[in-house]
Amino acid sequence: MTKILLSLHVLAAIVAVGPVTVAASMFPAAARRVPVDVPVGGGGGDGAVDAGDVRTVRLLHRICRVYAGLGIAVPVLGFATAASMGVLQDAWLIASVTLTAVAAGLLAAFVLPRQEELLQQLADGQPVERARTARLAMFTGLFNLLWATVTILMIVRPGSTTGA
Repeated sequence: MTKILLSLHVLAAIVAVGPVTVAASMFPAAARRVPVDVPVGGGGGDGAVDAGDVRTVRLLHRICRVYAGLGIAVPVLGFATAASMGVLQDAWLIASVTLTAVAAGLLAAFVLPRQEELLQQLADGQPVERARTARLAMFTGLFNLLWATVTILMIVRPGSTTGA
């Protein structure tokens, strides 16, 4: 049963967390590339950008939001796997759980809300400030760094006596 749970945990991490890390990393640059001086339909002069110009940014945000929700399977399967392995008290697991919680909080409190704000600005035809996209990129980089650290801890498992 442990091997099945571990396989599902790893697959959930790849399928759910992978798309969030990639889409979130692409979002700031994609937001900066949206032209804000294109009126809707190429004329009319109301200052709003064509919906097609924002489509990529909207899609990247949707990927982040949807796959972040699916990502709840990763810690659920992780706890089930850890319980079946008898490692719930191991330091490497506690550190991984803590870093996972910090990453999830960072995504929920800083990355997704800032993406929504920038997306709304673009939809309203307003230019985005480079400083705002740079801050979003910083939070996204921290999110990605936390997940990379968790991945390394899960593979190396320092102090583990389970054979790795």
